Amino acid sequence: MKMIPVVLMLCACTRTNMIKYEYGVFLGLDSDDTDCMEEYRIIVLDAQYFDKEQIQALKKSGHTVYSYINLGSLENFRPYYDKYSKYTLDVYENWEEERWVDVSAPEWQTFMQELAVELTDKGCDGLFVDNTDVYYHYPTEDIFDGVTAILRSFREQGAYISINGGDAYVSEYADRFGDLDIIDAVNQETVFSAIDFDSGTFSRNDPDEQRYFTEYTDKVSSFGKDVYLLEYTSDKALINETDRFCKDRGYRWYASQTLELLYPSADGSQRVIE
Repeated sequence: MKMIPVVLMLCACTRTNMIKYEYGVFLGLDSDDTDCMEEYRIIVLDAQYFDKEQIQALKKSGHTVYSYINLGSLENFRPYYDKYSKYTLDVYENWEEERWVDVSAPEWQTFMQELAVELTDKGCDGLFVDNTDVYYHYPTEDIFDGVTAILRSFREQGAYISINGGDAYVSEYADRFGDLDIIDAVNQETVFSAIDFDSGTFSRNDPDEQRYFTEYTDKVSSFGKDVYLLEYTSDKALINETDRFCKDRGYRWYASQTLELLYPSADGSQRVIE
């Protein structure tokens, strides 16, 4: 699933210097909203909207910082859209401002490597890599090889690599090579929750879908990789179910009340670090 940054949003959060929670995903916030992130040890943000000093300040406050990077699609609000739009494919369903990218294009691969260097040079500890799902939509050898080449170039930066979703690609890589040496973690959205894009509402996931993704995350974990869950819900029963599942397996998780990932969860929706 694609997660789109929505910048310049205001956040009404209480300032605190105490880190309480393990993991938070804040792709809808920019550098004016860092107060919202202060209670979370691991934070995912879009570092293209932060400068090096701001990233360093977050790290000095005790945070681990991962930056969003969009490997497999291109949004029309990015400053480099016009330069690389010639490599785009179909429109991304439910995200009309964005198109899938032909990741086999050498120019796109080079750009991704350069962008990863730019983000890690700001001091980001890792990369939160979105849209390796391009391989699910275009399951060809060229696309598989393109995703692999880009991820390997990210590996060269020495950064922690967390893939958002990407089950088709990740499973294929594991089956081919018997390892997941190309990544450090998977962040899986909507294991227990579900999104209705037509109505903009959240609900409980279908049992078969839930079973599929729990088996997928367990497969990733069996290779010694970290697992993060990102749920969209304010349902306390669903949140508690997610917490129990993750606690049993040593996974980290975050529950968002907005699809745009604008604000921290409601009080009590995150498990306090033990």
